[in-house]
Amino acid sequence: MAATIRVRAYAKINLGLKVVAKRPDGYHEIRTIYQAVSLADRMEISLARRPGILLECDDPAIPTDRANLVHQAAGLWKRARRFHGGIQVRLLKRIPAGSGLGGASSDAAATLLG
Repeated sequence: MAATIRVRAYAKINLGLKVVAKRPDGYHEIRTIYQAVSLADRMEISLARRPGILLECDDPAIPTDRANLVHQAAGLWKRARRFHGGIQVRLLKRIPAGSGLGGASSDAAATLLG
């Protein structure tokens, strides 16, 4: 049985934002300052023998497939590490989706740290 790693993905607020330039891919270069706040999603991450990525979330409005940044981050980690086993992630959402508090990106970063 694999050990489970528990991590928190903290919400963040934007204290300043300057749009610098538009990139050829349609996104913008920005300069920003973020501040983490105490509100956080909780994640439980474990490795599995069965290949693939299994993402579960307690919020049914959150996708658990490749559309989710957590799923994408886990896939990138697997490829970078040449890991052929599986990754299981349980995401307990506390940061409201679409609130502008950076929940999805914080969740992805926490996945890589975990």
